[in-house]
Amino acid sequence: MNQFRIQTLALALLVASAALCQADETPEPAAPSEAPKERLFKLAKDHEVWIDPQRKLVVVDGEVAMREGALEMFACPKGSKEHESVIAVRSNAQLVHAGLLAVGAIAGHPVRFDPEYAPAQGTTVDILVLWQDDKGKHKVRAQEWVKDAKTGEEMKQDWVFGGSGFWTDQTTGEKYYHADGGDFICLSNFSTAMLDLPIESSQANDALLYSAFTERIPPRGTKLRLVLIPRLDKKPKDGAKQDAPAEGASSEKTLKDQQAEVQE
Repeated sequence: MNQFRIQTLALALLVASAALCQADETPEPAAPSEAPKERLFKLAKDHEVWIDPQRKLVVVDGEVAMREGALEMFACPKGSKEHESVIAVRSNAQLVHAGLLAVGAIAGHPVRFDPEYAPAQGTTVDILVLWQDDKGKHKVRAQEWVKDAKTGEEMKQDWVFGGSGFWTDQTTGEKYYHADGGDFICLSNFSTAMLDLPIESSQANDALLYSAFTERIPPRGTKLRLVLIPRLDKKPKDGAKQDAPAEGASSEKTLKDQQAEVQE
């Protein structure tokens, strides 16, 4: 799926999700914890990713992949980089990209290293993690599962929607979305990241800034749900290009709503 196709899909989702809001039937995902109560529109039959067109958010299901050690990713698509990610999601990254566009997020650009370092830019995206166990339902900000190697405290940084990019197989001419290879929600800077940190964060093994906050993370294999909430009232810096037009209410308010209501 190339950039044009992602934009086209995002626009199609805007139309389809609007129709869905008027429909009598609503897809019912099998959730490990209650999803947002608004209607969810599934983006693809074989991928566990939905958008909520009313609350302007994206939902993707997955499971705990790693609980200990240094991290380069917070989340990756299943079958890619589970050895350095806390979470593996059951969707490719390009569908989540299209979903974010459809609910109003703006893809800026990934990190740049040449001629000098320039951080990733784009809409800030808040991420909630939902799961349940024999003690009940749980909900945390994604940062609570990531430990800062310098302070020993939870990560303070937010993620931004850099948007990854594409590469072309010179043999077949087919285009591929970089982040489908694993660089979905990153903690180290990658020019292929879909969501990245807007600060300098090394990829070198001896200089990784973050590790898993082991005591806060449930057992490997625990099924969970990520809720991605773009801050739609925050504009990317430097006039980052908007890939698909959309409007929506403040997602900072949506985040507060989610924290109050998602487990009711």
